[in-house]
Amino acid sequence: MAMLTAEEYRESLRRYRPRVFVDGEAVASVADEPRLAPGIAAIGVTYDYATRPEHAEVMTAKQAISGLTVNRLAHLNETTHDLLQKLEAVRLVCRESGCAQRYLTGDGLNALSAATAVADAEHAGTAATRHERFLGYLHHVQDGDLTLGIAMTDAKGDRSQRPGGQANPDAYVHITERRSDGIVIRGTKAIVTGAPYVHEFLVMPCRTMTADEADFTVCCAVPVDAPGVTIVARPAGRPGEKAATFSGRYGQSTGVVVFDDVFVPHDRVFLAGEYAEAGLATITYATHHRHSCIGARAGFGDLLIGAGALMVEANGLDPDRHGHIRDAMVELITVVESFFACGVAASVYGVDDGAGGVMPDPVFANIGKLLLATKIYDMHRLAHYVSGGLIVALPGPDEDHNPESAASLEAVLGGRADIPSAARLEVARLVEDLTASYAGSWYSVISLHGGGSPEAMKREIWRNYPVGDKVDLVERLLDRGVAAGEAAGLPSIRRRVSRQPGRCCDAGCDPPA
Repeated sequence: MAMLTAEEYRESLRRYRPRVFVDGEAVASVADEPRLAPGIAAIGVTYDYATRPEHAEVMTAKQAISGLTVNRLAHLNETTHDLLQKLEAVRLVCRESGCAQRYLTGDGLNALSAATAVADAEHAGTAATRHERFLGYLHHVQDGDLTLGIAMTDAKGDRSQRPGGQANPDAYVHITERRSDGIVIRGTKAIVTGAPYVHEFLVMPCRTMTADEADFTVCCAVPVDAPGVTIVARPAGRPGEKAATFSGRYGQSTGVVVFDDVFVPHDRVFLAGEYAEAGLATITYATHHRHSCIGARAGFGDLLIGAGALMVEANGLDPDRHGHIRDAMVELITVVESFFACGVAASVYGVDDGAGGVMPDPVFANIGKLLLATKIYDMHRLAHYVSGGLIVALPGPDEDHNPESAASLEAVLGGRADIPSAARLEVARLVEDLTASYAGSWYSVISLHGGGSPEAMKREIWRNYPVGDKVDLVERLLDRGVAAGEAAGLPSIRRRVSRQPGRCCDAGCDPPA
């Protein structure tokens, strides 16, 4: 299989005719739409980097079940080394593009691999197995070098109500008909990354479901142009804006995707009503995706560190002599490498995913994502601090070519004598674009809520962290008879210590319903 280049990926989008609206206008050709070009370029980085010999080790992998060499971002992780390489690959492409988006493809595929394998084990004896169908789809994705959009986040409607309690059931994607040849789905996914310019959607539930919510429990694959699919999207980045020195070239579109009685054949249906296994898919995806987000925001952090250092130099400051600047730069570096270190730990301590593969350690993955989600604002603050207020006080870029003002601005807006003012202004506009523009704000919000809110990470950390082991440690160290309270006729402290569901013993157990 030959992997696609960025240009071949863009051309491949012409095979599809999705129903897409941007800014209230129908898009005739996604591949030729200027408002989507920065998003296509960002995903294109993942294609071009995989074809470059110098990046081959990190950007490609050999899939054992097929023997094919595939793009790392569409690979099923088989070892902890795979997890580490994936983390490095995501950081690599995101330091170029800001957010390369395609890593969601691998996160979704790895989650469904685990969930379908577990479902088959739990429902032995059924017809064509879920995992076999999934593997057939995996080969389809890898053979075509496709990019998937993960249609997971439902519109949700009234957040105080569960899916079945919504006044409008279409607030969640659900099954409306079960046929001999497939299923029909209806509903809305509200935040789908890269929706207009992916090849197919991987539909997954955004929360765990109960037995009476079986119709809302569906995992399936749908082509982006399947009949009944409508995509309402925003532009990617800031295309066409002169001041958008970065986000005019690379950006990300998100879309609301409406499924209006969309038929899905059985060979593209992986779970349909298996609520326990679909819940596993949701949680497993979250772990994989949060691990990927760590690499993505570390790549973005590389951009901030590099731009900040250039701005310090252009301003005529020396971190070795100006301690407050050095301290701010060190703090920025510490923030970025701290959450990335959690990603490394999550890779090294990867765990069995139940399908013969590995997934990141949930505790380290969620801690790393929680750190970046809350520290993204500190990253921006520190970049602002070391760069100075010029980044939001510059005249517009048209003044660079205004014969009545350019000469005087050139004379007064310079910093160091050996650095042209034009170079200083170029870096300043880059910092503004990354941190203080619409695109900069977007990076903040997507870092905070992408992959789940901070509350979701806190719940997963508490659910998976072995607090009981720490209790055992302290009890062994106590030398005042407290641990032996029951033997002495005293109430036992141990009985009051809360242990997380499924963590009541070393082996773990099923949490209560």
